Parts: sequence; structure tokens; C-alpha cells
Amino acid sequence: MDLTLRVLGLVRSPLDDPATAPRVETDNAPQADLVMAPAYRTAAGSLEVGQTILVFTWFHLADRSCQEVHPRHDLSRPLTGVFNTRSPDRPNPIGLHQVRITAINGDVITVDGIEAVNGTPVIDIKPLPDRAPRT
Repeated sequence: MDLTLRVLGLVRSPLDDPATAPRVETDNAPQADLVMAPAYRTAAGSLEVGQTILVFTWFHLADRSCQEVHPRHDLSRPLTGVFNTRSPDRPNPIGLHQVRITAINGDVITVDGIEAVNGTPVIDIKPLPDRAPRT
């Protein structure tokens, strides 16, 4: 089976180092921009300021061979399988971020707090289930 992901845009963030980035968006993650590729302007066209969305990213700097981690890099916590953690290090390093849109300016979507580092690829955006239009 062949799986192909398309990079829809990139995160523009003041965070540069995954080691010092917050572990989840609720840990004082900074405001950041999702700089979308112009080819996906129509797909993002009905997003609204104030809307809460799920942003899926590809943790491009992750260790894909990792299967266990000490949660939150706390060595006092036991090794835990990555499928039971939010670690970016995992076989398929897909990030999931629940964020609120604070501004939209052309192809730039500003969100209230995302723990992804600068340059992280955006691979999908979805509304929260209660905001999703029925089709």
C-alpha cells in the first residue's frame, strides 16, 4: 500500500528546538501562524476567526525508530510505549493540535497556541466535530 501525504503549509513559530518546546499546546505554547500553500486557498476558505480546529502536523524532526519514552522527558516516570503518550518521537510522527483561530490574513492562519516548531509541515486541518458541516 502506498500512502502519499501532501504538505498543505508550514508552521511559522518562535519555537526552534523540539527539546525546549512545550509538550502540549496547553503548556504555554506560543501563538503561531499556519502559512498555507496557495493551492489550498479554496480548502481553507470557509475557516473563521474564533473557530477551534484540529491541526495535523508531521513532526519532521522526530525519531521514527522510537517506541518507548519517559513521558514528558521525566526520567522518574517509567518507560511508556509511544502510542500511550503525546511524544513527537514515534513510527509515524503525526502531531495533533487543538487550537483556536485568532486571525486570517490571506494564506496565513494565526492560531492561539501550538507546540510545533518553526517549519513543521501542516498535513491536515479539521473542524471540531460539533462545528463540522453535515454533508
